[in-house]
Amino acid sequence: MKVLVMLPTLNEKENIAALIIKIFELPIANLEIVVVDDQSPDGTARIVEDLTRTFARLHLIRRSGPGGRGLAGREGYIYGLKSEMDFLVEMDGDFSHDPKHIPSMLDAMSRCDLAIGSRFVAGGADLDRPFFRHWLTIAANAYARSLLGLEVRDTNSGFRCFSREALARIAPESLRSRGPSIVHEVLFKARRARLRIAEIPIEFVDRKKGSSKLNLARLAAGYLWILKMRLGPVHK
Repeated sequence: MKVLVMLPTLNEKENIAALIIKIFELPIANLEIVVVDDQSPDGTARIVEDLTRTFARLHLIRRSGPGGRGLAGREGYIYGLKSEMDFLVEMDGDFSHDPKHIPSMLDAMSRCDLAIGSRFVAGGADLDRPFFRHWLTIAANAYARSLLGLEVRDTNSGFRCFSREALARIAPESLRSRGPSIVHEVLFKARRARLRIAEIPIEFVDRKKGSSKLNLARLAAGYLWILKMRLGPVHK
């Protein structure tokens, strides 16, 4: 079994090296990491490139062209399908997603096609965040669930594990979201493909180093994209 961990990054020089080391410390045989760097001006890609000399199973994709979380994720999915991976784990590069949850997500793949690291199921937690951010997450989840007909409780989670077959059925080359709304677009396509989805409890913590890239403009663009998926023939 080959596991590929995919990390889309933008300006994560303060986190990326420690995160890569922690992932490689997991007791998982045949694990590889690909960092999809979205043209970080802070030198994130240089740090990863240096680490490839130490870790033979670490790979780096330096993106070019238009930037965006969605475009980076799309490129990482396509890379995964071209590799020989059996499972692809997607997670953020800021330590808000703890690698310790990866083994339980992989264990869940025996009963599902897509496992989601969830804050909002029994055993999950949303820690260390201001009340406003916590409230906004809850409201965004309700919005996405109602508009897209999703049964997933944590629709905003970008900590996920796909089987190779599930990722192929989602058809990442057809994804159109440029920003964080790719998380919802993938769930929308997974629902249409009738994939089996399981939510695995995780503890989500706010980043300790670096700054969030999510601002009001990106939030608004994401909500608009969700509305477009609901009202228009975005995926035909």
